[in-house]
Amino acid sequence: MLGFGKKKDKNNCCCGNIDAETIKEAQAGGSAVKVLGMGCSNCKILADNAVKALERLGMEPAVEKITDMAQIAAYGVMSTPALVIGGKVVSAGKVLSTEEIVKLMQKQGAQPK
Repeated sequence: MLGFGKKKDKNNCCCGNIDAETIKEAQAGGSAVKVLGMGCSNCKILADNAVKALERLGMEPAVEKITDMAQIAAYGVMSTPALVIGGKVVSAGKVLSTEEIVKLMQKQGAQPK
């Protein structure tokens, strides 16, 4: 039997155990700007663009890269790369330009210095 008809544990997904604690851990602490993805070239470009956006705004150019699939899934992201600003997913599945990231950060309250 292939498992059809079996009840799935609601806290289990293809990426591992996802529960409220995992979600809280994924979204808490660390950098205010995060790039979610497995480290492909698009993820690296998005991270570089995020660093440039932070520098343009006169902010600390700290971008956290999240590659753990359980943490990525905890954000509800199904398509990478994804950009998280202030704990919220603001983009998923595309590479944003530096200017697009600056605009998103300004919406979140960041002002150029």
